[in-house]
Amino acid sequence: MSSQPKLMVVASAGGHWVQLMRLRMAWRGLPVIYLSTEPGLADIVATVTREDGSPPATFASVTDANLSEKGRLLRQLFEVLLVVLRYRPDVIITTGAAPGYFALRFGKLFGARTIWIDSMANAETLSKSGREVGKYADLWLTQWEHLARPEGPHYMGSVL
Repeated sequence: MSSQPKLMVVASAGGHWVQLMRLRMAWRGLPVIYLSTEPGLADIVATVTREDGSPPATFASVTDANLSEKGRLLRQLFEVLLVVLRYRPDVIITTGAAPGYFALRFGKLFGARTIWIDSMANAETLSKSGREVGKYADLWLTQWEHLARPEGPHYMGSVL
């Protein structure tokens, strides 16, 4: 294993992705695998890593799905498993939705340290994924102070 941890960062496209990208300076200089549901985001990753001086990043995409699309969700689960098995990250950070949930759960099974940052959009209650994933995350965060609990999620500020 190299001296630097191999990091996988995961978010579905849209707001989850925007929040994840706002965190990218936290892992500048580390080998990163980006995982999302929109293949076109690979161009954004290539551009921002060039601009901020980070090493070239790897990008993988999986099927976009949600709870109302059971077949697509099952396909996404297997695709995320294959990506996690292929890259074997040491740390997984996600801002949520289904691919983040699956990546965190699989990563944990294979020994990765895991961080879940619930989406800023979930101001009244935690996301469904966020409620379910808490017991599996090494660090479980909310971006709303009033949603924090002693047992988690914890509040350390917001991304936006």
